[in-house]
Amino acid sequence: MKVVLFCGGYGMRMRDGQSDIPKPMTTVGPRPLIWHVMRYYAHFGHKDFILCLGYGAHHIKDYFLDYSETASNDFVLSGGQVELLGSDIQDWNITFVHTGLDSSIGERLRRVRQHVEGEEMFLANYADVLTDLPLNDMIDTFKASEAVATLAAVPPQTAFHCVEVSDDGMLTGIKTLQDMPVWLNGGYFVLRPEIFDYVPENGDLVADACTALAAEGRMLAYRHHGYWHPADTVKERTALEAAYRSGQSPWMVWETASQRDPLQATIAGLGAPEPAA
Repeated sequence: MKVVLFCGGYGMRMRDGQSDIPKPMTTVGPRPLIWHVMRYYAHFGHKDFILCLGYGAHHIKDYFLDYSETASNDFVLSGGQVELLGSDIQDWNITFVHTGLDSSIGERLRRVRQHVEGEEMFLANYADVLTDLPLNDMIDTFKASEAVATLAAVPPQTAFHCVEVSDDGMLTGIKTLQDMPVWLNGGYFVLRPEIFDYVPENGDLVADACTALAAEGRMLAYRHHGYWHPADTVKERTALEAAYRSGQSPWMVWETASQRDPLQATIAGLGAPEPAA
């Protein structure tokens, strides 16, 4: 199944004002966020990627054109020649499409329509959120439905308290967001090509297409209570880096516990750049 990745936004909340690196190229361990997302999909057998490029596109292109397998695979160096004992991307197919600097998510999707239109269904992702979501189950649930689209729904991550206030100003209740029947868009989608009938020119995938489908009863939500972590801010990215270095990286579903022990994570993290303060 093809995977559309939206990786052309400016990522203003992650910007330090000094670099033009797009958000999906910020690193967790020795690899960028987009690699972690792609490796997740590859684990489930989905290795045909369509990258919707925009801001900082050359960074993403150069990364894969000059990709170093030795950064995350064991190898033997003999007589100056490298023999890989494993591979990440040799069987991946990656299509690079420039979808505009200021395009909305919906418009980026419209501009890669020709690459997915013949598919029964396809996957889509914001390329900056990591999870251990059971993708096969999400896909099977969607296949069994007549919906046009489904998205991963996750509980709110913030610890802020919500207060209930009466008309006379009296506080009548206090709850955390996690205690309320509220779900967030988790950024993992399964779509049928009919989705293009619902995305207007320069429109948005969620605000326009998903909202219209929900009104028609043709939009599913796959509720996931497991690990889900965004990287919208420096604080969130720092937390991901800390999790990686400690060996607590549940999004890396492609690795067994023995492959990701804390010592290995610490050693791997030593060569990774420090997150911005």
